[in-house]
Amino acid sequence: MLHFSKQKALVLMLLGLSVMVFASDTDMETLSVGLDTVWVLMAAFLVFFMQAGFGMVEAGFIRAKNTTNILTKNFLDFCMASLGYFFFGYAIMFGKGNGFAGFSGWFLQGAENPSGVPLAAFWLFQAAFTGAAATIVAGGMAERMKFTAYMVYSFLISAFVYPIVGHWVWSGEGWLAIRNFADFAGSGVVHTTGGVAALIGTILLKPRTGKYRPDGSVKFMAGHNIPLASLGVFILWCGWFGFNPGSTLGVGDGSAIALIAMNTSLAAASGGIVAIMFVWLWLGKPDLAMGLNGALAGLVAVTAPCAFIDPWAAIVIGAVGGILVVLATLALNKLKIDDPVGAFPVHGVNGIWGVISVGLFGKSSLGLNTCGLFIKGGSFAQLGTQLLKIVAIVAFVAVVMGIIFKLIDLTIGLRVSKEEEYRGLDIGEHGLESYAGFQIIE
Repeated sequence: MLHFSKQKALVLMLLGLSVMVFASDTDMETLSVGLDTVWVLMAAFLVFFMQAGFGMVEAGFIRAKNTTNILTKNFLDFCMASLGYFFFGYAIMFGKGNGFAGFSGWFLQGAENPSGVPLAAFWLFQAAFTGAAATIVAGGMAERMKFTAYMVYSFLISAFVYPIVGHWVWSGEGWLAIRNFADFAGSGVVHTTGGVAALIGTILLKPRTGKYRPDGSVKFMAGHNIPLASLGVFILWCGWFGFNPGSTLGVGDGSAIALIAMNTSLAAASGGIVAIMFVWLWLGKPDLAMGLNGALAGLVAVTAPCAFIDPWAAIVIGAVGGILVVLATLALNKLKIDDPVGAFPVHGVNGIWGVISVGLFGKSSLGLNTCGLFIKGGSFAQLGTQLLKIVAIVAFVAVVMGIIFKLIDLTIGLRVSKEEEYRGLDIGEHGLESYAGFQIIE
């Protein structure tokens, strides 16, 4: 009897240990998902706060009489993006469909979830990206675009245009994804899309009145608040620590998010320094505004390769971005294309450069399909893929946004009247001054 009791006790103990081990494994799995969810949500909050950064940069780089207008556009961008992405965008981007677009999960009903975190967390993170892509255009078309026209544009790019590009690259069944096109956090998907849309809209909208004189010279229209623009850049730099590292969608052992964060900051630093030095040598003055855009250019450029490169490559990529943003800004003025805040030089040109840089500096040991051209053992294969696919994104966005902007122009009109432009869009569109009692005389 005693012997039986000992056996029984041993069996019960083993069963108890098994239950404890099982419970421990279950708890660890739950804890891991919870930790990843908190990380993704925190990253989403940082990306959301980038809307404030965009608003401050754009407001600071334009004239005081249009400040309320640009801030209203930035504010409503995220509102429109959230609803458009909830109704249609997420389904198009991540729903089951074909290589071009998804066709399931409308209004998030029965929606696919390719992440390892709850759908709501993944949706919020992606919605924040959508708002960022949409708001890029506000700066390029600032100071002369109708408010109603902008709201139509904002909804359409958030609900349809951006999600289609996102589906191509990030859905798993997109025609670019299955061909090993690499864009870790969105130099192509987010920034090239927004930058090219800004360029097309800016060309169709035509320059601000008086920007280019009859003799071909450029009238300098100074931004009204450089401290505000500087604050905006610091907010964006901070937000990028959610944008890039958050795209891991998980914490893991922390090594990946740490490397990505380091690369992100190094690219911004080198872009800012090189842009200031380059414009100093070219034009004779260390222009802060160009330095600020240089830092943003570095951030945009490193967004695609940030997970696939070593830190030295991030410095090089950011430095090239700093040069490109200066050259692109000067080129637009030569072509009489009026981009008040540098939306295309920062996001379009450097979004393209960021995608290309994956094929130059990316490493297979960090998760890329094949090493880049400048890496030992690398080849032209990945670079060729990057070049061909970024051309496809640029062409698609240019054509579709050209049609959208043209249709808006033919129906409700794109541009405000000359009188309203002269008085300022704050009064004309909103009946509200940004700075009470402040009169603008030109």
